[in-house]
Amino acid sequence: MKMPPRAHPLWLAYILHRVSGVALAIFLPLHFWVLSMALNDPARLDGFLQLTDYTVVKLAEFGLVFGLAVHMFGGLRLVALEWLPWSPPQKTLAAGAAAASFLVATLFLMKAL
Repeated sequence: MKMPPRAHPLWLAYILHRVSGVALAIFLPLHFWVLSMALNDPARLDGFLQLTDYTVVKLAEFGLVFGLAVHMFGGLRLVALEWLPWSPPQKTLAAGAAAASFLVATLFLMKAL
C-alpha cells in the first residue's frame, strides 16, 4: 500500500523548512531595526529590551531558536539528499539531528525561564 505524498514524513520536513524560512525572513528586518536602535538611540533600545522580561517574549525566543534550528537542519537535509545516497542509517541520523535541534531549543527556553 503506497502512502499518499502529503502523509510522507519528508513532506512534513519540506513544509517545516519552508515555514521556518518565511518566519525568519519576516523576523530579520525587525531584528535589524532593533539593532539600529543601538546605534541611533541607545535609551530607546534599553526600553525596548525591557520587553524581554515577559514570559510570552521568552516563548517567542524559544520559537525563534527552534525555527532557526529546524531551518538549519532542513537545509542540511536537503544538501544530504542532493549529495549522498540516502540509506536507512542516514535517515536515522537525520531524525537524531532533528531531535537534537529540539533539545537545544528546549534547553535555551529552560535557561531563559
